[in-house]
This record gives sequence, C-alpha cells and structure tokens, in this order.
Amino acid sequence: MPQPTTTHRQRVALAIEHQTPDRIPRDFACEPEVWVKLEDHFQTRDRYEILRLLDVDCRVVSYDVDAFCKRQPGTFTETMPDGLTRDVWGALRRPVRNEFGSHQELCDYPLRDARSIDELKRHHWPRPDWWDFSRLPEVIEKINPGGEYHLRYRVGSIFETAWSLCGIDKMFENLALRPELPGYLMDRVNEIHLENLRRVMEIAGEKIDMVYSYDDLASQRGLLMSSEMWKETVARRQQELFGLAKQYGKPVMYHCCGNVVPLVGPLIDIGVDVLNPIQPLALNMDFQTLKETYGSKLTFHGGIDIQDLLPHAAPEQVAEEVQRAGRILGEQGGYILAPAHHIQADTPVENILAIYR
Repeated sequence: MPQPTTTHRQRVALAIEHQTPDRIPRDFACEPEVWVKLEDHFQTRDRYEILRLLDVDCRVVSYDVDAFCKRQPGTFTETMPDGLTRDVWGALRRPVRNEFGSHQELCDYPLRDARSIDELKRHHWPRPDWWDFSRLPEVIEKINPGGEYHLRYRVGSIFETAWSLCGIDKMFENLALRPELPGYLMDRVNEIHLENLRRVMEIAGEKIDMVYSYDDLASQRGLLMSSEMWKETVARRQQELFGLAKQYGKPVMYHCCGNVVPLVGPLIDIGVDVLNPIQPLALNMDFQTLKETYGSKLTFHGGIDIQDLLPHAAPEQVAEEVQRAGRILGEQGGYILAPAHHIQADTPVENILAIYR
C-alpha cells in the first residue's frame, strides 16, 4: 500500500528504499532557454517558485557554484576577452549557436600534448583551499527551506573532467598506450572531489540526502570502452568516491547516458543506488527488462525521452509515456520521474507541463 507522506523529502527517500510513496517522486532539469520559456509561462523569474509550481520533489547543491569560490578573480568559470570560458579545472569552451539557442562546447585542451607525468604536474591544478564551504548551510536554506525537499550534493565527474583537459581521443589513446597519464589526471580530479565531499559532509551532512556523480561512459549503442578497461581505470576511482559517501550514510546517484547495460551490475557493486538517466532511445535500455533485472537493488531516475518525444509529440502522448514509465519503473517504489537529461530548447512548454500534470 502507498505510504502516507508529509514531505517531498520523505517521498523520495521512500522510493529509494523501494517502498511505495503516495505518488511517484519527480525531478527536473533543463537548458537555460527552457527556463526562460517557463519564466514567461508562469510569469515569475524565481526558478524555485517554478519548481514548486511543477511540484518537483528534489533539489541540488553543487561544488562549483560561485558562493563557494575563494579563487581570484572570484568565479569558477572565467570569461576571457575572446569570449572563451575557462572552468576551475582549466578546460576551455566556446559558445556555439543553433536554431534554438546556444551551448558551451569544449574547444581546446591544455594537456593534449602532454607526454609525461612531469608535464601533467605543471598544470595549474585546483587545490582544496580554492573552496570555502562555510556558506553552505545558508545556501542550502535558500535552496531547500526547512529541509522540505530531497537534496543531493553534486560532487562532480572523474572521467569526463579528466578528458576535458586532454581531449577524448587523446584520453582513449593514452588509456590504451600510456594508462599512467589518464590515471594521473583522474587521481588529481578525484583528490579534489574527495576532500570537497569530506568538508561538505562535516559542515552540512545532516541537510544532504544523497551524493550525485556523473560520467558518460556509453554511446546510444554501447560502451565507449571495454568493461575491463573501465574496471581497471575509472571504476576504482569511482568506488573510492562512492565509498566515502557511504561512510557518511548517503546513497549514491550516478549519471551515465546511453546503453550502460553492461555496467549496471558492476555499478551496483561499487555503490550506486540511483541510476540516471535511463535513456529510452539507447539500445537495450528497455524499462521492463531493467526493472525485472535490477529493480530490487537499484532506483531508476529519468526515463522520459528528450530526443524525440518531448520536442515532437503531442502533450497527450507525453502524458501516456509518463504513465507507462511510472507503471513499469515505479512498481513497488524505486523510481524518480524525470526527463532523460536536461530538457532541450526545442521542447514546447505544453509538453513540459504534460510531464508534471
């Protein structure tokens, strides 16, 4: 029987514990252009008010917001005179426009030509003292007043951040030929994530319900690397990070797009409790099979197609797919309804509302 629920936070916690809440909990993520559409629709510039109007149960606080920055000139993303941006790790991006808006695309790689550990060491690596989480309780209270919503801490990625510094082609080349180089990159990234997670948990751990990490390791057809290479390189760093979250009693949510089926079991083994985004158009990501195979050990998050359904379907079709996802993935708990990635700028507002109605 559905459990009586009084808060959004309890609703999500019940689903993760594979109990049946009063309704399936829901989450939300979108591109900046979609926020503008929703602001116009709801006649408010308060994005937390929009989340309330959509009855979204989850909230997120991230390691890379300016409120926690101690580094000069005072932001984690610097905009340079030529319009490029440089993030806290040193990765460079440029704005690329399309017919619906724009996005930031990686465009240069400061460590692409590195051939030795010594060269990698000379990179301007972040240090833990670049972060100051003393304002974290204040930030959380603004995001999640009274602790009503289920709050996750976005700790960051390991593999993706590492390759953003050398290029994904060079990353795979080095994984095969010089694995010590990508290993060093991932270790330096993970050092920061581990220390940030420790500090965050010590300062505000009782206010945080889940730890969230992400690394795209698959295309829509299959893995980007063999499962053996993943285990030898990426997985052991992820397990260290997830293990620290478990030391503080927090479940782990993990994002990986595409056909991640070959890694689902191993991801559970290294500590993943919630898997996102359950991309419906990727090969083998069948709801029924996933639920039957892994549903007793894993909570699914996402599942609503952003590639074809949301931009092109009628609202009634969106509503039908939401019902189907909830019926299959939400049986006996274990499902958080959400788009299968950030809702894209080509999506009509009516289809967004159809999800949350």
